[in-house]
Amino acid sequence: MGDVLLFKLTSLNLNGIRSAATKGVEAWLEQHAPDCICVQEVKAQQPDLAGRFEVLAGLQGHFHLAEKKGYAGVGVYTRHAPSDVVTGFGMAEFDAEGRYVELRFDTPQRRFSVISCYFPSGSSGPERQEAKFRFLDGFYPVLQRLKAEREFILCGDVNIAHQQIDLKNWKSNQKNSGFLPEERAWMTRVLTEGGLVDVYRRLQPEATDAAYTWWSNRGQAYAKNVGWRLDYHLATPAMAERARREAIYKEQKFSDHAPITIEYDWTL
Repeated sequence: MGDVLLFKLTSLNLNGIRSAATKGVEAWLEQHAPDCICVQEVKAQQPDLAGRFEVLAGLQGHFHLAEKKGYAGVGVYTRHAPSDVVTGFGMAEFDAEGRYVELRFDTPQRRFSVISCYFPSGSSGPERQEAKFRFLDGFYPVLQRLKAEREFILCGDVNIAHQQIDLKNWKSNQKNSGFLPEERAWMTRVLTEGGLVDVYRRLQPEATDAAYTWWSNRGQAYAKNVGWRLDYHLATPAMAERARREAIYKEQKFSDHAPITIEYDWTL
């Protein structure tokens, strides 16, 4: 199988598209040349994107932006034109925050989607943690419905480290948002009875320090690799089986997250 047949799919929380642009993300995309890149925390409105960010490195962007300025927002930049674009997943509270965009690439032979999703963070306090739990409760049936009708790969900042191997300081974080027992149980449910696959873990079941995709800006977290694995590819089993190799890019820093790329034996 030649590389030519591999579908290269990247996910990156930008922590602001304008900020990531000043740090060289566009030049990297030119060189990296994914088929699609799912981005989260665009932190921009339509006028900010106009004439500047609709297309990046030759990839056409499709977005779901937050109503609130400088907040959340997701997008998918793609080399291939989608057959349909779905914004929002049907929960008004979170659809107002710009957390879900789904690109469908349907043909008479198949139904397939690439989804960029940004799960809420609960770290700013109890109120946001409650919102995160509401999101998880509402989002689970959405994933089930999708899985019943199509193949898909959901890329995104899930804001949950699933297991002890997914963060450096798991012992001291058991009562902190992102590693709460309820959040971890939700991930387990998605990956067991929910029938989805954590694609990175399928390829790298044992990786610890190499698996991290996010580092706090506090202290020397990045320098010391005190990280968390918060960014995922969650796929239907048939798509997960096509995953061939993974890479977390750390040579340059565009954001407090690193881009995670998985290549699939698949063509659009």
